[in-house]
Amino acid sequence: MPMPTDFSNRLSPALEHIAAHFGTPFHIYDEKGIRETGDSLKTAFSGLPFFKEYFAVKALPNPAILSIMKSLGFGFDCSSIPELMISRKTGATQNDIMFTSNNTHPLEFIEAASHGGSILNLDDISLIEKVPVMPELICFRYNPGERRTGNSIIGNPLEAKYGVSHDQIIDAYRESQKRGARRFGLHTMLASNELNYTYMVETTRMLLQTVEMISEKIGQPFEFINIGGGLGIPYKPEDTYLDIKAMAEEITALMNLFRQNHGYCPKFFMESGRYMTGPHGILVTRAINSKNTYRSYIGVDACMSSLMRPGIYGAYHHITVHEKEDAPRTLVADVVGSLCENNDKFAVQRPLPEISDGDLLMIHDTGAHGYAMGFNYNGRLRPKELLLKPDGHVELIRREETPEDYFRTLDFEPDAI
Repeated sequence: MPMPTDFSNRLSPALEHIAAHFGTPFHIYDEKGIRETGDSLKTAFSGLPFFKEYFAVKALPNPAILSIMKSLGFGFDCSSIPELMISRKTGATQNDIMFTSNNTHPLEFIEAASHGGSILNLDDISLIEKVPVMPELICFRYNPGERRTGNSIIGNPLEAKYGVSHDQIIDAYRESQKRGARRFGLHTMLASNELNYTYMVETTRMLLQTVEMISEKIGQPFEFINIGGGLGIPYKPEDTYLDIKAMAEEITALMNLFRQNHGYCPKFFMESGRYMTGPHGILVTRAINSKNTYRSYIGVDACMSSLMRPGIYGAYHHITVHEKEDAPRTLVADVVGSLCENNDKFAVQRPLPEISDGDLLMIHDTGAHGYAMGFNYNGRLRPKELLLKPDGHVELIRREETPEDYFRTLDFEPDAI
């Protein structure tokens, strides 16, 4: 989707100056847009007695971005030791962090329990006995089985590696009770980039029904439900926006009905990443070559190591050319990087304006799963990250990688057996 108009209006007049000062390529994020999305999310769910967003750190793990999330009152969804560490640097404490295990190493459980702990969300019933000390509050990731998901990122729940099955879920809570758990939450994650809000409403309904079933068996109410992430953004110009207001209204009605029937209402959590930051970031890269063989190619100074979603998922990211936004799209070309892999393409046979070497290309919606999914194949290095502040200033919030970084793990004490 073309970047938000306000972001574009504030960035475009300064983009050439920014590119000249910092050099390309770079991801640049819009603090104002991120804050407005966070505020609108809180407003949408303000009818609930308790709502909390746990930002999915994997989407954009930069301390400057996480500090914005913390200032909005959000927590953090973590699934690794580095994600726990970077979240805690913001001042996040136990109730601010949800640690969702996934094929979890014992050292990860130890770290999750350290520094005041975190909300522990177990991915499998077999992990109960591997938790060193069972916390008072425990949550399980529920995999209900047969259910539509709509994409290959999450996949068919029956084939997914994630979650406790329907047949195991009651035993999971009973076993955790035996080990000392006294407070409970229920989590699921069944969507990725979902634009149909009713799917998230039905996920909430399913969780509430499951809570009813489990509570009856174990004799305990539930402290919270967590519908996970997966809220979508419109990558393509023809895509529609997720109706967050309607989604919140219908979920609030479900929660109120649960309260009427049971005399209490669990807290409501979610773990949005892409929805919070995706539209508020772009990858800026400069055209450096053009090639015409069996088709036309535009070569840029970024490559798949800066944004791998198009290469691994065939994902669409809209592209505009600075100062040619309104020019006719008479060129049909692949936009490519320099990796020795044919899927190193940001766009395939995309209608574009005529492009000359030196033009700045803006690849949209890279504020989530852009830098975070970077890698060093072919010795390519990840780019810098910038933050456009509300007052118009631009800050460097992560420098680009250097060859010294690439070779750093080769600097070690000799060891052999």
